[in-house]
Amino acid sequence: MRSFACSFRETSLRILVLLQGADLRGPSIVSKDLTVVNNNAGNSDAGLAALLKAGRVRKIICSFPRQADSYVFDELYRTGKLELELVPQGNLAERIRAAGAGIGAFFCPTGFGTQLAGDRETREINGKQYVLEYPIRGDVALIKAERGDRWGNLTYRKAARNFGPVMAMASSRTIATVHEIAELGEMDPETIVTPGIFVHRIVKIDRVATQAGGFKKAA
Repeated sequence: MRSFACSFRETSLRILVLLQGADLRGPSIVSKDLTVVNNNAGNSDAGLAALLKAGRVRKIICSFPRQADSYVFDELYRTGKLELELVPQGNLAERIRAAGAGIGAFFCPTGFGTQLAGDRETREINGKQYVLEYPIRGDVALIKAERGDRWGNLTYRKAARNFGPVMAMASSRTIATVHEIAELGEMDPETIVTPGIFVHRIVKIDRVATQAGGFKKAA
C-alpha cells in the first residue's frame, strides 16, 4: 500500500507498461525508454502526456493517439522522437487478453487489406480473410480500480473496468490504484473482478473530479 511512485520505481528501466487510467501525478517516475500500451496517447500536460513530455517513453501502442489536446504526442511524433504502433481498439484488447490467457497468436479480420496489417501473415478461413495478431504481454500494468483489499482483490466502477482486468492478467507485475481499501473477507467473492493472484501492489488515492483536459480539482 505504498505510494504509486515508490511502487513503480521498483521496476527496471526499459520495460513495457500496460496503462489503464492510473493516476500518474505526484513524484517523477525515473524509468525511461518505456514502451507504453494505452487506449490513447495522453492529453494536455498531465498523466501519460507528462511522461511523454519528460522523454520517458520511446514507443506507444494505442488505438487513437490524436485528440483535441494531444499536442505533446503530436509534437514528439512529428519530430520523430516517439514511435507509434496503431492498433484497432478491439484488436488491442484481444491482444492483451490473449497474453493473459496464454494464447500464442490468433487470427483477426480487422485491418486486413490496410496498412495496419503490415507484412504479417494472412489466412482465409471459411471464406473470410484474417490477419495474424500476436499477444501483448507487459512487464508492468498500472491500472485503476474502485476498491481492493491487501490481498489485491479488485472491483471496478462501471466503465472504469475496461482494460483493467485483462491488463492485470497480461503483466508480470500489476500495481493498482484504489479509492477504498477493504478489510480481508469484507469483499463478496462473487463481486470480485480481478483476483488478487494477478495484483502485486495496491495504492490508495483520493477521489478527484475530472473534466476534459485532465485533473482539475478535488472532489
